[in-house]
Amino acid sequence: MAEATLLSGGSHAIMWRAPHDEVAEATRWCVNSHEVWRSLPEILTLVRGLPHHYYQEIIIEFHYVLLMNRKQNYLFPLAVIGIFFFSLGFALGINSYLMPVLKNAMHISGASSSLLLAATFVPFLIFGIPATACIRAVGYKRTMALSFGIFAIAFGLFIVAAQQRSLVWFLIASFVSGAANTVLQASVNPYVTILGPLNSAARRISCMGICNKLAWPVTTLFITFVIGKGIEQTRLADLYLPFAIIIGVFLALGLLALFAPLPDVKAAGEEESADKPADDASSSASYANSKTSILQFPHLLLGCLTLFLYVGVETISLATATGYAKSLGLEGDNYGFVPSIGMIVGYVAGVALIPRYLSQAAAMRICAVIAVAGSIAVALAPSPAVSVYCIFLMALGCSLMWPALWPLAMADLGKFTKAGSSLLTMSMAGGAVMPWIQGLVQDAYGFQASYWVCVPCFLFILYYGVWGYKIR
Repeated sequence: MAEATLLSGGSHAIMWRAPHDEVAEATRWCVNSHEVWRSLPEILTLVRGLPHHYYQEIIIEFHYVLLMNRKQNYLFPLAVIGIFFFSLGFALGINSYLMPVLKNAMHISGASSSLLLAATFVPFLIFGIPATACIRAVGYKRTMALSFGIFAIAFGLFIVAAQQRSLVWFLIASFVSGAANTVLQASVNPYVTILGPLNSAARRISCMGICNKLAWPVTTLFITFVIGKGIEQTRLADLYLPFAIIIGVFLALGLLALFAPLPDVKAAGEEESADKPADDASSSASYANSKTSILQFPHLLLGCLTLFLYVGVETISLATATGYAKSLGLEGDNYGFVPSIGMIVGYVAGVALIPRYLSQAAAMRICAVIAVAGSIAVALAPSPAVSVYCIFLMALGCSLMWPALWPLAMADLGKFTKAGSSLLTMSMAGGAVMPWIQGLVQDAYGFQASYWVCVPCFLFILYYGVWGYKIR
């Protein structure tokens, strides 16, 4: 008897006995995981000539293929992580809501209100390495659950800050929220990056980015809906109820992270020790094993600087739109939708185009050019309304930088993957520096002129997308 082989995605082989060579030849298949049910009728047609007692064996083997494919189905884990990315955006969106509220309620300057952003992003520099150590010690799931516990504490401190009417307490609460953000970012970003092929990582991160950026304006909508007031009428005492609700939601998300069936994932060569040779089939592991320090990866170090600048200018584009519009006297409280829509449009394009039609590096280059043009348009537009809506172009340019940057910077790290992730997480401290610099320029030269600080940052990001990521 001849053997007929059914392959699933090229990775799982099963065999059954067929009575004729022509049947064995006809039933040699390669079934992709997403097409397995579509292939079933064709398989049944080809094996129709087999005796009936073979059918049961074939069905059993085909069911085995389905089980193997199910193991590679990451749709549910991605849905859960998408919820976590939404929570990240929601927590960061608190800043874009609180900055104009505190300016009105406490009569503070633009530079002082931007300290909220600084307090949120400084923890990335401090807790990046400890967060990675936590992942090593307890794994991704428990680290994610821990982050939501810290978020709950942070919003409890926001209630205390509102009761005390103290900018210092608001900064402390923002710092703790930033620590929670650091821990969650350190776990979800590398998790999504290595949850599947690296060349399609930007596509997965784009999906997560849609969840994340939708949450920024939702923060303002949620709080204004709960308290029933616009930003200009909001008092600090009005914040108690919405923040208490947010605490309960974060505690529930912590339980979800703890008990959701999220698979363990590892990057290629991640488990290789320094003295253990890598598998010849894994070029990334082999390259990483030739290194003795994470500082020996120039493309990663340049990626960290690029990410530092990127997070800064992305935060400016997302967090300042409402405040900028209010400073120009425009009506409405939620201009945060302008950059959020720009980000979402870019992310949708990334999902559709990467990697089939557009490489991750090409996406970064195109977006950098758009962002440079958008920044200049915001700074030079003669009409206030046009200037505000040009932030859409800045955000559109920012959209695919993050999804492209992570996989480009983490490529070929092998056993240094977690260490590289911690450095990239620390680089998010740029969200503390660049908005503060913009706040200083804003106080000195005006809100519109302050957007010039974004131009050189986007130019460096363009350099990384053209040359920087190739350096080895």
